Amino acid sequence: MEIIVEETITVRDCLKIMLEKLGLPGDSWHLRKTDWCYEAGEPLHEEDATLKELMIYSGDTLLLIEGKLPPPLSEMLRFQGFLKVPIWWYQPHGCAGPWRSHQDQTNGPPPQGGVWGASATQGAPGDTYAEASLSYLGDIEISDDATLAELKSQAMTLPSVSEFFIPSPAFLRAWTVESKRPSRLLRINQQQLREYKLGRRTEICLEPLQKEENLGPQDVLLRIQRRLPGERAYGPPVDLVWDTALGWTASTLQRRVADCCSLPVEKIEIAKYFPEKFEWLPVSSWSQQTTKRKKKKKQENLQGAPYYLKDGDTIGIKNLLVEDDGDFSTDRDDAGKEKQKQLALGGRKSQEVLRGQSSSVVSGAELPGRPQRPEASLSIHVGSFR
Repeated sequence: MEIIVEETITVRDCLKIMLEKLGLPGDSWHLRKTDWCYEAGEPLHEEDATLKELMIYSGDTLLLIEGKLPPPLSEMLRFQGFLKVPIWWYQPHGCAGPWRSHQDQTNGPPPQGGVWGASATQGAPGDTYAEASLSYLGDIEISDDATLAELKSQAMTLPSVSEFFIPSPAFLRAWTVESKRPSRLLRINQQQLREYKLGRRTEICLEPLQKEENLGPQDVLLRIQRRLPGERAYGPPVDLVWDTALGWTASTLQRRVADCCSLPVEKIEIAKYFPEKFEWLPVSSWSQQTTKRKKKKKQENLQGAPYYLKDGDTIGIKNLLVEDDGDFSTDRDDAGKEKQKQLALGGRKSQEVLRGQSSSVVSGAELPGRPQRPEASLSIHVGSFR
């Protein structure tokens, strides 16, 4: 049977038209696509989507199947305690190691799939290193009872991962992906996936390591970069594991960074990088404050404002024995700020144009003026509750 409908009609309305044409009663019907041999394919789950949005064109064949529309595969897996997780490959800036593939060693293309370039990826404040990217590897289906180590092991079975030299899952670091960049670090290999509270649309990226890693619950992973003397640039990023058992204070972080750089703690200055703003915020201890009501001291904590320190943040290091100015910015930061300024200026201009057009329309319509009410005095009395 052939019917003619608009390409902007929804799947739900198309189904109703088909049922009316065939005189079939009830609502226990659904539509399916056909595969290359004209057999029943995937059901059309998005009933509110148009035929054009689902790329159904003139001449395509749809099958009218009796029965309720089955739930999507991802929901079935979720209901059964399974997750369908997209896996990405994350290569940080300026890193090289034994995990490089044969293609990388011959300056070839990325292993497989699309590549996301992160315009302001964490760990890349300098302008002398290529941007990090996320390369799609494939999807895996895994039980939420499985551990993080089992997820890494299953991801290593993907065809794209076999091109890399990964000795064991302990040489992989797992992050969740948000806004096309690494977000939350999944640190405990023996913890079940359900305890991480991964959503149905959670995506995971894997970062290769040069040695095995076993982070504790109080360890924080930071990317530190030393400023090059006499230049507005930084050296390659280095991973720094900071044990916060002694507190999230600026002094403990400065001591840990100084130990890593083999410098006196009083001869370094550190700052956190905010890639979305292209800004550096020097990290220093602040005086404790007291509140009037509770008379309680406010504890210094880098997790809170204004630093909001977390895994994956970039920390710039300046050697005060070589340079003592307070500038942490780079040429790339200046260019990024200028671009943001131009975008903001363009947005304001477009809003002014729209306001001007709307005001001209209102003035041309000659709407009656709204009468003004006479002004009246207002007295406010505040009661005493002491």
